[in-house]
Amino acid sequence: MNDLSPQDIQLRRQAKKRVEMKLGFLTHLLVFVCVNGGLFVLGSLHGDFGGLHRLPLWGWGLGLAIHGLVTLLSLQGTDLRERMLQAEMRALRERA
Repeated sequence: MNDLSPQDIQLRRQAKKRVEMKLGFLTHLLVFVCVNGGLFVLGSLHGDFGGLHRLPLWGWGLGLAIHGLVTLLSLQGTDLRERMLQAEMRALRERA
C-alpha cells in the first residue's frame, strides 16, 4: 500500500467508510430478520397468534428504517457536499 498516491489513499479512506456504513446496515438488517423471525416462530409454536412478537417488530422496524434512511442519505450526501463545494469554488473563482 506504500505505492499509493495521496489521492488514492484518500479515496481508499472514503471507500472504507462507505463500505463500513453499508455493512453496518446489512448487519442490523440480518439481526432484525433473525430475531424477529425467531420470535414469530416461538410465538407460533406456543399458540401466541395475538402477536406479542409484533411489538419489537414495529419498534425495531422503525429503528431499522431510520438506520437505512440515515445510511442512504449519508452515502448520497457525500456526493451532494462535493458538488456544492465545487459550485462554491467556481463561484469564488469567477468573483476573483
